[in-house]
Amino acid sequence: MSTEIKCPNCAHTFPIEEVMAEEYKKDLREKMVSFTRQKEEEFAKKQTEFVQQQKQQELAFEQQQQKQAAAYEQKLTEEKKQIQAVLEENLRKSISSDFENKLQMLDNANKDSEEKLKLARAKELDFLKKEQAMKEKEAEMELQIQRKLQEQRAEMVEQIRKQETEKNNVKDTEHQLRVKELEKQLDDQKKLAEEMKRKAEQGSMQLQGEVQELILEELLRNTFPFDLITEVGKGVRGADCVHHVRNQFGQECGKIIYESKRTKDFSMEWIEKLKKDMRSTGVDVAVIVTQCYPKGMDCFGERDGVWICSFDEVKAVSYILRDGIVKLFSAVKTQENRGDKMHMLYDYLTSNEFSEQWKAIREGFMSMKLSIQRERDAMEKLWKAREKQLEKVMLNAAHIRGSIEGIAGTDSIQLSLTDDEDDALLLD
Repeated sequence: MSTEIKCPNCAHTFPIEEVMAEEYKKDLREKMVSFTRQKEEEFAKKQTEFVQQQKQQELAFEQQQQKQAAAYEQKLTEEKKQIQAVLEENLRKSISSDFENKLQMLDNANKDSEEKLKLARAKELDFLKKEQAMKEKEAEMELQIQRKLQEQRAEMVEQIRKQETEKNNVKDTEHQLRVKELEKQLDDQKKLAEEMKRKAEQGSMQLQGEVQELILEELLRNTFPFDLITEVGKGVRGADCVHHVRNQFGQECGKIIYESKRTKDFSMEWIEKLKKDMRSTGVDVAVIVTQCYPKGMDCFGERDGVWICSFDEVKAVSYILRDGIVKLFSAVKTQENRGDKMHMLYDYLTSNEFSEQWKAIREGFMSMKLSIQRERDAMEKLWKAREKQLEKVMLNAAHIRGSIEGIAGTDSIQLSLTDDEDDALLLD
C-alpha cells in the first residue's frame, strides 16, 4: 500500500514511492553518466596511448626499414662497385689483349713492309748502280770511239799527205783504189762505232726489261695472293714468268705465261716464239706485255692466239683470263665421271622415290585441272544464261524500235542500243 504525500503549495497529492523512485533514478542516471564519462575517458586515454604506441611502432618500423634500405643500398653499391671493378678488370684485360694483338699484327705488318721496302730499295739501288755503270761504260765507249776516230783521221790525213807527196809517182788507178780503200775503212769504222753504241743501248734496254719483269711479277703476286707466280730463269727457254691459276679449293686450273717487252717497235716474231713456248710447256694462255702495239691495234686484244696488252692493262687482262680458265676448269670437272652420273640418274628415275614424287606432282596437276574445268563449266553456264537474257532484251528492243519507226518514221527517234551492224550481229 502506497503512502501519499500532499504538496503544501499546490495541494497536489502524490505517492512517496514515486518521489523516492525519481531520486533513485536520478542518482542512477548520475552514476551511469559518471561511469559512462569515466569509461569514455579511459577509452579515449587508451585510444590515445594506442595511437601513440602505434605511431611509435610505425616510426620504429620506418627507422628499421630505412636502416634495412640503407644497408641494402650500401650492399648493392658495394656489389656494383665489385661488379664494376671486375668488369673494368676484364675490359682492361680484353682491351690490353686486343691492343697487344693489334700491336703485334701492326708490328708484323710493319716488319713485312720494311722488308719489302728494303728489298725494293735494294733493287732500285742495284738498278741505279747498273744504270750508272752502263752510262759510264757508254760514255767511256763513246770517248774511246771518238779517240779511235781521231787517231784514224790523223792516220788518214798522214796517209793522204803521203799520197799527195807520192801522187806524181802513183798511177791514177792506184790512187783511186787507195782512196776507195780508205773510204771503205772509214765506213767500216763508222759501222763499228754504231754497232758498239747499239750494243750499249741494247744492254740498257735489257736492264729496263728486267726491271719491268720484276714489277710484273710483284703485281701478279699482290693481285692474286693465292695463285703461284714462278719466274723463268735467265738462259732458260720460255717466257718471263708463269702464272699457275688456282680456284678456291686450291686446285690448279691452268697456266698463263707472260712475256715482258720494253722496246719502241713491236716484232711479230715474239708471237711465234711465245706460241712455241706454249706448245712446249703445255700452257693455256700466253700474254705479251709491251709498250708498243702491232699495226692495227691500239689497245689490248688477241693476235694469232696470243693476248697483247700494255703494262697498265695487264691487271684487268689477267683478271679476265684467270676467270675464264677457272670457269673452263669447272665445266670440265662437271663432265668428269659422266657415265657414273648417267647410271645414278637412271637409278633415280627408276626408283620408287621418283615414282612417288611424280605421282604427287600428277595428283596435284589433275586436281588443278579438274578445278579449272569446273570453273570453266560454271562460267560457260553463266555466260550462256546471260547470252539468252541479252538476246531476249535485244529482241524486245528491236520490236519496240520497229513499232516506233512504223509510227514516227526512221529519222525521228534514235532507239538503237548499239550500232546497226552490232545489232545485226547480236540478233544473228
